[in-house]
Amino acid sequence: MDNYKVAVIGCGGIGQKHAQGAIGLANVEVVAGCDLSAETSLAFKEKWKDQWPNITLYDDHHKMFEVEKPNIVTIATPDNQHADLVVAAANAGARGIFCEKPLATTLDDADRMITACEKNGTILSVDHTRRFNPLWRHLKEKIIDEGQIGELQYIDGRLSGRRGGLFRNGTHLIDAICYLADSQPEWVFAELEKGYEDHTEYRGDGGRTPELEPSASGYIHFANGIRGFYTGTSKNTAGPKWRFEVMGSQGYITIEKEAVLHRGKNSETISAPKWEVSGIPLGVRELILAVESGKEVVSPGRSALNVLEVIYGFFESQKRDNAKVYLPLPRG
Repeated sequence: MDNYKVAVIGCGGIGQKHAQGAIGLANVEVVAGCDLSAETSLAFKEKWKDQWPNITLYDDHHKMFEVEKPNIVTIATPDNQHADLVVAAANAGARGIFCEKPLATTLDDADRMITACEKNGTILSVDHTRRFNPLWRHLKEKIIDEGQIGELQYIDGRLSGRRGGLFRNGTHLIDAICYLADSQPEWVFAELEKGYEDHTEYRGDGGRTPELEPSASGYIHFANGIRGFYTGTSKNTAGPKWRFEVMGSQGYITIEKEAVLHRGKNSETISAPKWEVSGIPLGVRELILAVESGKEVVSPGRSALNVLEVIYGFFESQKRDNAKVYLPLPRG
Protein backbone atom coordinates (compact mmCIF):
# COMPACT_ATOMS: atom_id res chain seq x y z
CA MET A 1 0.00 0.00 0.00
CA ASP A 2 1.38 3.37 -1.04
CA ASN A 3 1.58 6.41 1.22
CA TYR A 4 -0.24 9.53 0.08
CA LYS A 5 0.64 13.16 0.68
CA VAL A 6 -2.33 15.52 0.37
CA ALA A 7 -2.06 19.23 -0.41
CA VAL A 8 -5.13 21.49 -0.11
CA ILE A 9 -5.37 24.65 -2.22
CA GLY A 10 -7.95 27.04 -0.81
CA CYS A 11 -7.95 26.60 2.96
CA GLY A 12 -11.33 28.12 3.85
CA GLY A 13 -14.49 26.28 4.88
CA ILE A 14 -14.69 24.04 1.81
CA GLY A 15 -10.98 23.30 1.97
CA GLN A 16 -11.47 22.23 5.59
CA LYS A 17 -14.01 19.68 4.34
CA HIS A 18 -11.51 18.45 1.76
CA ALA A 19 -8.98 17.74 4.51
CA GLN A 20 -11.64 15.94 6.51
CA GLY A 21 -11.77 13.27 3.79
CA ALA A 22 -8.29 12.07 4.73
CA ILE A 23 -9.15 11.37 8.38
CA GLY A 24 -8.90 7.73 9.36
CA LEU A 25 -6.77 6.63 6.40
CA ALA A 26 -3.56 5.30 7.91
CA ASN A 27 -1.47 5.79 4.79
CA VAL A 28 -2.64 9.36 4.11
CA GLU A 29 -1.28 12.63 5.53
CA VAL A 30 -2.26 16.21 4.80
CA VAL A 31 1.17 17.79 4.39
CA ALA A 32 0.40 21.28 3.07
CA GLY A 33 -2.16 24.01 2.69
CA CYS A 34 -1.98 26.85 0.18
CA ASP A 35 -3.98 30.07 0.35
CA LEU A 36 -3.40 33.72 -0.51
CA SER A 37 -4.77 34.70 2.91
CA ALA A 38 -2.32 34.12 5.77
CA GLU A 39 -5.20 34.27 8.25
CA THR A 40 -7.11 31.53 6.41
CA SER A 41 -4.00 29.35 6.16
CA LEU A 42 -3.22 29.69 9.86
CA ALA A 43 -6.80 28.79 10.78
CA PHE A 44 -6.48 25.68 8.59
CA LYS A 45 -3.28 24.59 10.29
CA GLU A 46 -4.73 25.27 13.75
CA LYS A 47 -7.81 23.15 13.05
CA TRP A 48 -5.78 20.13 11.96
CA LYS A 49 -2.74 20.48 14.25
CA ASP A 50 -3.65 17.42 16.34
CA GLN A 51 -4.42 15.26 13.31
CA TRP A 52 -1.46 16.37 11.18
CA PRO A 53 1.01 18.45 13.23
CA ASN A 54 3.49 18.97 10.38
CA ILE A 55 1.32 20.83 7.87
CA THR A 56 3.38 23.42 5.97
CA LEU A 57 1.67 26.57 4.68
CA TYR A 58 2.22 28.22 1.32
CA ASP A 59 0.90 31.14 -0.70
CA ASP A 60 2.44 29.88 -3.96
CA HIS A 61 1.17 26.57 -5.33
CA HIS A 62 4.16 26.14 -7.66
CA LYS A 63 6.52 26.31 -4.69
CA MET A 64 4.32 23.89 -2.76
CA PHE A 65 4.38 21.36 -5.60
CA GLU A 66 8.16 21.67 -5.91
CA VAL A 67 8.87 21.21 -2.20
CA GLU A 68 6.12 18.83 -1.02
CA LYS A 69 5.59 16.75 -4.18
CA PRO A 70 2.01 15.82 -3.16
CA ASN A 71 0.40 12.91 -4.95
CA ILE A 72 -3.13 14.04 -4.01
CA VAL A 73 -4.19 17.67 -4.56
CA THR A 74 -7.56 19.17 -3.66
CA ILE A 75 -8.73 22.53 -5.01
CA ALA A 76 -11.28 24.69 -3.18
CA THR A 77 -10.70 28.07 -4.79
CA PRO A 78 -13.13 30.29 -6.71
CA ASP A 79 -14.21 28.58 -9.92
CA ASN A 80 -12.42 31.00 -12.25
CA GLN A 81 -9.11 29.79 -10.77
CA HIS A 82 -9.67 26.04 -11.18
CA ALA A 83 -8.16 25.53 -14.62
CA ASP A 84 -4.62 26.78 -14.05
CA LEU A 85 -4.41 24.98 -10.69
CA VAL A 86 -5.59 21.62 -12.04
CA VAL A 87 -3.21 21.81 -15.02
CA ALA A 88 -0.29 22.75 -12.76
CA ALA A 89 -1.05 19.95 -10.30
CA ALA A 90 -1.31 17.34 -13.06
CA ASN A 91 1.92 18.51 -14.67
CA ALA A 92 3.63 18.45 -11.25
CA GLY A 93 2.87 14.74 -10.88
CA ALA A 94 -0.30 14.57 -8.79
CA ARG A 95 -1.91 11.14 -9.13
CA GLY A 96 -5.33 12.38 -8.08
CA ILE A 97 -7.04 15.79 -8.03
CA PHE A 98 -10.32 16.67 -6.32
CA CYS A 99 -11.69 19.94 -7.70
CA GLU A 100 -14.68 21.99 -6.63
CA LYS A 101 -17.55 22.57 -9.03
CA PRO A 102 -18.03 23.85 -11.63
CA LEU A 103 -15.12 22.21 -13.38
CA ALA A 104 -14.23 25.48 -15.13
CA THR A 105 -15.81 28.66 -16.41
CA THR A 106 -15.04 28.14 -20.11
CA LEU A 107 -15.05 25.06 -22.34
CA ASP A 108 -11.50 25.75 -23.50
CA ASP A 109 -10.31 25.75 -19.88
CA ALA A 110 -12.19 22.53 -19.18
CA ASP A 111 -10.64 20.88 -22.23
CA ARG A 112 -7.10 21.74 -21.18
CA MET A 113 -7.79 20.45 -17.65
CA ILE A 114 -9.01 17.12 -19.03
CA THR A 115 -6.11 16.94 -21.48
CA ALA A 116 -3.48 17.62 -18.79
CA CYS A 117 -4.93 14.99 -16.46
CA GLU A 118 -5.25 12.33 -19.15
CA LYS A 119 -1.75 13.06 -20.49
CA ASN A 120 -0.24 12.67 -17.01
CA GLY A 121 -2.36 9.72 -15.90
CA THR A 122 -4.00 11.85 -13.19
CA ILE A 123 -7.46 10.92 -11.90
CA LEU A 124 -9.68 14.01 -11.79
CA SER A 125 -12.79 14.03 -9.60
CA VAL A 126 -15.20 16.97 -9.28
CA ASP A 127 -17.38 17.92 -6.32
CA HIS A 128 -20.87 17.35 -7.68
CA THR A 129 -22.02 16.46 -4.20
CA ARG A 130 -25.18 14.46 -4.93
CA ARG A 131 -22.91 11.69 -6.18
CA PHE A 132 -21.40 11.48 -2.69
CA ASN A 133 -24.75 11.53 -0.87
CA PRO A 134 -26.06 8.21 0.51
CA LEU A 135 -29.66 8.89 -0.52
CA TRP A 136 -28.79 9.82 -4.11
CA ARG A 137 -26.36 6.92 -4.48
CA HIS A 138 -29.08 4.58 -3.17
CA LEU A 139 -31.68 6.02 -5.57
CA LYS A 140 -29.35 5.54 -8.52
CA GLU A 141 -27.89 2.13 -7.74
CA LYS A 142 -30.66 0.33 -5.84
CA ILE A 143 -33.91 1.78 -7.14
CA ILE A 144 -33.40 3.16 -10.65
CA ASP A 145 -30.66 0.83 -11.89
CA GLU A 146 -32.42 -2.24 -10.44
CA GLY A 147 -35.63 -1.37 -12.26
CA GLN A 148 -37.91 -0.60 -9.32
CA ILE A 149 -39.65 2.15 -11.32
CA GLY A 150 -39.35 0.38 -14.65
CA GLU A 151 -37.75 2.03 -17.66
CA LEU A 152 -36.59 5.55 -16.90
CA GLN A 153 -38.43 8.12 -19.05
CA TYR A 154 -37.79 11.65 -17.82
CA ILE A 155 -36.16 13.61 -15.01
CA ASP A 156 -37.56 16.97 -13.92
CA GLY A 157 -35.36 19.13 -11.69
CA ARG A 158 -36.30 22.52 -10.25
CA LEU A 159 -34.11 25.04 -8.49
CA SER A 160 -34.68 28.45 -6.90
CA GLY A 161 -32.95 30.83 -4.52
CA ARG A 162 -30.20 33.42 -4.65
CA ARG A 163 -27.53 30.86 -5.56
CA GLY A 164 -29.67 29.19 -8.21
CA GLY A 165 -27.55 30.44 -11.13
CA LEU A 166 -26.15 28.03 -13.69
CA PHE A 167 -22.58 28.20 -12.36
CA ARG A 168 -23.67 28.01 -8.71
CA ASN A 169 -26.19 25.39 -7.58
CA GLY A 170 -27.28 25.00 -11.20
CA THR A 171 -24.20 22.84 -11.79
CA HIS A 172 -25.43 20.48 -9.07
CA LEU A 173 -28.90 20.28 -10.59
CA ILE A 174 -27.63 19.62 -14.13
CA ASP A 175 -25.18 17.02 -12.86
CA ALA A 176 -27.88 15.30 -10.80
CA ILE A 177 -30.01 14.98 -13.94
CA CYS A 178 -27.02 13.64 -15.89
CA TYR A 179 -26.09 11.25 -13.05
CA LEU A 180 -29.53 9.65 -12.93
CA ALA A 181 -29.93 9.61 -16.73
CA ASP A 182 -26.56 7.82 -17.00
CA SER A 183 -26.12 8.82 -20.64
CA GLN A 184 -24.44 11.40 -22.83
CA PRO A 185 -26.38 14.67 -23.34
CA GLU A 186 -26.93 15.05 -27.10
CA TRP A 187 -28.78 18.34 -27.53
CA VAL A 188 -30.46 21.09 -25.53
CA PHE A 189 -32.60 24.18 -25.81
CA ALA A 190 -33.19 26.83 -23.17
CA GLU A 191 -34.30 30.30 -22.11
CA LEU A 192 -32.18 32.33 -19.71
CA GLU A 193 -33.55 34.17 -16.68
CA LYS A 194 -35.29 37.45 -17.49
CA GLY A 195 -32.81 40.30 -17.58
CA TYR A 196 -29.89 38.04 -18.57
CA GLU A 197 -30.88 37.34 -22.17
CA ASP A 198 -27.64 38.82 -23.56
CA HIS A 199 -25.37 36.48 -21.58
CA THR A 200 -23.32 34.23 -23.83
CA GLU A 201 -20.50 33.35 -21.43
CA TYR A 202 -19.43 33.36 -17.80
CA ARG A 203 -19.53 36.85 -16.28
CA GLY A 204 -19.24 35.94 -12.62
CA ASP A 205 -16.62 36.69 -10.00
CA GLY A 206 -15.96 33.24 -8.61
CA GLY A 207 -19.29 33.01 -6.81
CA ARG A 208 -18.93 36.03 -4.56
CA THR A 209 -21.81 37.85 -6.28
CA PRO A 210 -24.47 35.37 -7.47
CA GLU A 211 -26.50 38.17 -9.03
CA LEU A 212 -23.93 38.38 -11.84
CA GLU A 213 -24.98 34.97 -13.12
CA PRO A 214 -28.26 33.84 -14.76
CA SER A 215 -30.54 30.98 -14.03
CA ALA A 216 -32.36 29.28 -16.91
CA SER A 217 -35.09 26.89 -17.91
CA GLY A 218 -34.11 24.24 -20.42
CA TYR A 219 -34.40 20.79 -21.89
CA ILE A 220 -31.67 18.13 -22.14
CA HIS A 221 -32.02 15.21 -24.55
CA PHE A 222 -29.86 12.18 -23.72
CA ALA A 223 -28.47 9.55 -26.10
CA ASN A 224 -30.52 6.80 -24.40
CA GLY A 225 -33.75 8.72 -25.03
CA ILE A 226 -34.25 9.98 -21.48
CA ARG A 227 -35.52 13.54 -21.30
CA GLY A 228 -34.19 16.02 -18.76
CA PHE A 229 -36.12 19.13 -17.74
CA TYR A 230 -34.22 21.88 -15.95
CA THR A 231 -36.26 24.67 -14.34
CA GLY A 232 -34.34 27.50 -12.75
CA THR A 233 -36.35 30.44 -11.47
CA SER A 234 -35.47 34.04 -10.67
CA LYS A 235 -33.48 34.62 -7.51
CA ASN A 236 -36.45 35.93 -5.48
CA THR A 237 -38.91 33.12 -6.28
CA ALA A 238 -40.82 31.64 -3.35
CA GLY A 239 -40.94 27.91 -2.77
CA PRO A 240 -38.46 25.08 -2.21
CA LYS A 241 -34.91 25.56 -3.41
CA TRP A 242 -34.67 22.00 -4.72
CA ARG A 243 -37.33 19.68 -6.16
CA PHE A 244 -36.99 16.56 -8.29
CA GLU A 245 -39.27 14.10 -10.08
CA VAL A 246 -37.89 10.94 -11.67
CA MET A 247 -40.45 9.20 -13.88
CA GLY A 248 -40.35 5.54 -14.89
CA SER A 249 -42.70 3.26 -16.77
CA GLN A 250 -43.85 1.51 -13.56
CA GLY A 251 -43.47 4.20 -10.90
CA TYR A 252 -41.81 7.44 -10.02
CA ILE A 253 -39.73 9.15 -7.34
CA THR A 254 -40.22 12.63 -5.87
CA ILE A 255 -37.40 14.33 -4.00
CA GLU A 256 -37.74 17.47 -1.90
CA LYS A 257 -37.07 17.40 1.83
CA GLU A 258 -37.33 13.62 1.59
CA ALA A 259 -37.49 11.07 -1.23
CA VAL A 260 -40.73 9.17 -1.86
CA LEU A 261 -41.24 6.14 -4.12
CA HIS A 262 -44.66 6.01 -5.81
CA ARG A 263 -45.94 2.79 -7.43
CA GLY A 264 -49.61 2.46 -8.27
CA LYS A 265 -51.63 3.65 -5.28
CA ASN A 266 -48.77 3.04 -2.87
CA SER A 267 -46.18 5.55 -1.71
CA GLU A 268 -43.28 4.98 0.66
CA THR A 269 -40.51 7.19 2.01
CA ILE A 270 -37.10 6.03 0.88
CA SER A 271 -34.63 5.61 3.73
CA ALA A 272 -31.03 6.49 2.99
CA PRO A 273 -28.33 4.07 4.13
CA LYS A 274 -26.21 5.21 7.07
CA TRP A 275 -22.68 6.19 6.10
CA GLU A 276 -19.93 7.32 8.43
CA VAL A 277 -18.58 9.68 5.75
CA SER A 278 -20.57 11.45 3.04
CA GLY A 279 -20.60 14.61 0.93
CA ILE A 280 -17.36 16.43 0.17
CA PRO A 281 -15.18 14.38 2.57
CA LEU A 282 -16.38 11.18 0.89
CA GLY A 283 -15.49 12.62 -2.51
CA VAL A 284 -11.90 13.15 -1.39
CA ARG A 285 -11.75 9.74 0.27
CA GLU A 286 -13.10 7.94 -2.78
CA LEU A 287 -10.55 9.74 -4.97
CA ILE A 288 -7.69 8.48 -2.77
CA LEU A 289 -9.11 4.95 -2.84
CA ALA A 290 -9.50 5.15 -6.63
CA VAL A 291 -5.85 6.14 -7.00
CA GLU A 292 -4.93 3.18 -4.78
CA SER A 293 -7.13 0.66 -6.59
CA GLY A 294 -7.18 1.98 -10.15
CA LYS A 295 -10.98 2.09 -10.17
CA GLU A 296 -12.97 4.91 -11.75
CA VAL A 297 -14.30 7.69 -9.53
CA VAL A 298 -18.06 8.27 -9.35
CA SER A 299 -17.71 11.94 -10.39
CA PRO A 300 -15.03 12.02 -13.11
CA GLY A 301 -13.81 15.11 -14.91
CA ARG A 302 -15.50 14.16 -18.18
CA SER A 303 -18.89 14.01 -16.44
CA ALA A 304 -18.26 17.52 -15.13
CA LEU A 305 -17.33 18.57 -18.67
CA ASN A 306 -20.79 17.38 -19.78
CA VAL A 307 -22.35 19.75 -17.25
CA LEU A 308 -20.37 22.67 -18.66
CA GLU A 309 -21.37 21.65 -22.20
CA VAL A 310 -25.04 21.83 -21.14
CA ILE A 311 -24.57 25.27 -19.54
CA TYR A 312 -22.91 26.68 -22.65
CA GLY A 313 -25.50 24.92 -24.78
CA PHE A 314 -28.15 26.86 -22.86
CA PHE A 315 -26.29 30.10 -23.59
CA GLU A 316 -26.04 29.23 -27.27
CA SER A 317 -29.72 28.30 -27.45
CA GLN A 318 -30.70 31.69 -26.00
CA LYS A 319 -28.43 33.37 -28.53
CA ARG A 320 -30.23 31.51 -31.36
CA ASP A 321 -33.74 32.47 -30.24
CA ASN A 322 -34.07 29.39 -28.02
CA ALA A 323 -33.22 26.94 -30.81
CA LYS A 324 -32.06 23.33 -30.47
CA VAL A 325 -28.29 23.13 -29.95
CA TYR A 326 -26.30 19.93 -30.50
CA LEU A 327 -23.51 18.86 -28.16
CA PRO A 328 -20.58 18.86 -27.89
CA LEU A 329 -20.26 22.47 -28.94
CA PRO A 330 -17.62 23.38 -31.55
CA ARG A 331 -14.43 24.89 -30.15
CA GLY A 332 -12.52 27.92 -31.37
